[in-house]
Amino acid sequence: MRIGELAARTGVSVRALRYYEEQSLLAAERSPSGQRHYPGSAVDRVRLIQQLYLAGLSSKAIVELMPCVVDGDATPELLARLAEQRDHIDRQLAELSETRDRLDSVITGATTNMLTGQSCRNRADHTHGDANGGNTLM
Repeated sequence: MRIGELAARTGVSVRALRYYEEQSLLAAERSPSGQRHYPGSAVDRVRLIQQLYLAGLSSKAIVELMPCVVDGDATPELLARLAEQRDHIDRQLAELSETRDRLDSVITGATTNMLTGQSCRNRADHTHGDANGGNTLM
């Protein structure tokens, strides 16, 4: 199939498919006129590449991971890298959760201000340091 058809079948842009080829993630045969031709299996491969990108892996990591996924050739080093990536995602999730909790506190404070008619400025005059060195509205 040609690149436009592969793009349509996978929902991935032609530009992205060309990038995958540049990164050695996807291979295409070339016609005498230079047009790319992909096998039917390219659809599944592109979908797999997309899943791995969504999991936060880099192009380089995906290139290294492909033999493991396609042929089942996992190495201890590769599995360790995947575990590191998972741990990194876990840390990001924890940081995002903390950020969300802080935002919830701001929303609660602003809602209280709105309901009591007290301005944020007045409340800021009555702040106290919290255990983390920040200020908590009182």
